[in-house]
This record gives sequence, structure tokens and C-alpha cells, in this order.
Amino acid sequence: MKVLVTGASGQLGQDVVSVFQAQGHDVLGYNREQLDITNLEQAVKIVGQYQPDAVIHCAAYTAVDAAETDVDRAYQVNAAGTRNMALAAEKAGAKLVYISTDYVFDGTAEQPYHEYDNTNPQSIYGKSKRAGEVLTQTLSSRYFIVRTSWVYGLHGNNFVKTMLKLGQEKPHLQVVNDQKGSPTYTVDLARFLAELVQTEKYGVYHASNSGSCTWYEFTQAIFRDAVELLNAKIKATLEPCSTEQFPRPSARPRNSVMEHIAIRTNGLHDLRDWREALRDFLKVYLANSSK
Repeated sequence: MKVLVTGASGQLGQDVVSVFQAQGHDVLGYNREQLDITNLEQAVKIVGQYQPDAVIHCAAYTAVDAAETDVDRAYQVNAAGTRNMALAAEKAGAKLVYISTDYVFDGTAEQPYHEYDNTNPQSIYGKSKRAGEVLTQTLSSRYFIVRTSWVYGLHGNNFVKTMLKLGQEKPHLQVVNDQKGSPTYTVDLARFLAELVQTEKYGVYHASNSGSCTWYEFTQAIFRDAVELLNAKIKATLEPCSTEQFPRPSARPRNSVMEHIAIRTNGLHDLRDWREALRDFLKVYLANSSK
């Protein structure tokens, strides 16, 4: 399969490229310097020249807090940029995979969110990503919208790396214990995308590692596994706190847990439990750190 990946130097994009290549696909990855997704003519030209079977659209404006004041840029990248990739993919006859987010929901539900529950984003980031979903659904005849949450991996900055660092440096850490979600390992998400894109089971999917936890519980697991697997010297004592104790410019969903109904009903392989994924990531992280 010929696959074009946007945002190929990003946290998810790098693993998408490597996972797809490892499975024998012909992959062309573009970073923002090589492909400006906000430039329609450039997007159409590059996709048209390569003629991929599928476009995996990972490129996004993901600075959640900054988006609250950088509104135009967030929409330019997440809405207009996605429109451009949808038009380019459609013109080339390619499938489109748009990576979306739990932030399209308001996070107030008691139960996990279903794929076709009403969206109600509360932040500019969430609203701009939802706009990208709408444009994908409007302009692409062969699309997969894949919402994920709490993503971490080997590349770029993320919560796991930050906590590992702070846990070894700080004597005391407070972590929010009233927001719950599902941590998602980029490699597992990339493997799911590789399975999904080879089907014609188009639509909206929720894809995160299975199970859920709060940020506090996630940190507990990171520290526990880091000590056991990496022999890390964690000196920080952990204390749970409330969202109100850590005010942020952008609203965070209290509940980011998403049901994987579309994965199950379409007979696809669900992502493994988040605890197992975290342990695997830490082993890879250790191997890379010791190189």
C-alpha cells in the first residue's frame, strides 16, 4: 500500500511511519517544512504526484493552552489544513485517516463516550479539531476519523517523560486526581491505524489503550513501573489534587474515557490494556536511553 503521512516528525507521525514501513508499506512522510498543510495548492500537488492509496493525517496544532489566544492559527491548521488534505486525498482517490481527539466532548458525562454521542467541545483546540472532523465528513467519500486520548511515545514531549523526569528531581509532586481518561501508546495506535486503513470500514472510531485511570493513578503506575523495570530512583512523594488547584487557560475534560464500539462492531482488534502498553513503552524508553 502507498501511504502518505502528514506530521511525520511529530510524536505519533514518527511511529506511524516506522510501523507502516515495518509492515512493508511504501511510506512517504512529510513534516511541516516539507508540506505546509495550510497551503491548498501545495497539498494537492504533493498528494497528486505521489498518488497514495491512503493519507494518514497526523499533522495538527496541539498546543491546547496556547490555542485559547492563538485562535486563528489553531483553526488554520486543524480546520483549513484538514480541509486541504481531504480535498487533496479525494482528488487523488485516496482514503483519508484524520486523527482527532477526546477534546471534541465536554467531559461531563458519567459514562464513556460513544462514537456518535453529541460532541460539545469546550476549548479552542477541541472546537478546531471538531471543525476538522466536520470538513473531513463533508469533503471525503472514504474517511476514517480516529479519536484518541492521552497520547505518549518515544518521540517528543509527553506526560510520561515529564513525570519520569520530575519524579527523579522533585521531592514532592501534586497530580490531578479528578480527570480520568485512557493513556494511549503511539505504537499501539499506529498498529491499529495500519489495520484500519486496509479496510473499507469507513466512519468514526475511538481508539485508545483499553481501561482508564486518573492522571494521579497514571503517575503512580509510571513511578511503580519505572522503579521495577528501569531501576529508576524516584524520590518524589505523590499527592492527589483537584483540577481547581491547577487552573489552566484551556478547559480539560473531566471524563475523557471513550467506548470502542466501532472497533468491536467492525471486527477489528482492540488496543491492549494501558498498563501493559506503559510497561512496554518504558522498556523501549530504557533501551533508547542507554544507547
